[in-house]
Amino acid sequence: MNHTRDDAWNLLCEWTASESLRRHALGVERVMRALARKHGGDEEAFGLAGLLHDFDYERHPDINEHCKVGAGVLEARGYPAEVVRAVLAHNPVHGVPADTTMARCLVAADELVGFVVACALVRPGKDIGTLEAPSVRKRLKEKRFAASVDRAEIARGVELLGVELDEHVTFIIEALRPIAADLGLTSSR
Repeated sequence: MNHTRDDAWNLLCEWTASESLRRHALGVERVMRALARKHGGDEEAFGLAGLLHDFDYERHPDINEHCKVGAGVLEARGYPAEVVRAVLAHNPVHGVPADTTMARCLVAADELVGFVVACALVRPGKDIGTLEAPSVRKRLKEKRFAASVDRAEIARGVELLGVELDEHVTFIIEALRPIAADLGLTSSR
């Protein structure tokens, strides 16, 4: 079965009422599409994985259920196996290795997209246009800032992609700037 982005958006909205979780999904989708272009992946499939990676979180926030339930739903609805695997692999509790480019990219995008958006939200005017990697790196050292963001997962994602932190942060910021308004941000660039 061939799923469109509209199908994925409808599934996300069916399972996710929170505007902030929907915005997070949009951000991760945007970064996954950019990563697909960078790594020679299927942009549509990468985008689906990004959009749907947390769609089951509101109904199944328990770390042992989150992604496992979602992956089952995606599989039952005929989503591509690579998308299902990436969604499942992005939660390390399930022990599914991030051994595909898509899965590695999803791990590298998920937590860091959330953190970059949090950094932009506290800037004057919520401006992601002026946000740069050194500011994000500095905030990463502040344990109380965006405390729910798993810094170990950010480090794991950067390691999986084999890139430097500042390089990846810059890549994410640049990918998110064009959709700043959709994320509740502004962009002066």
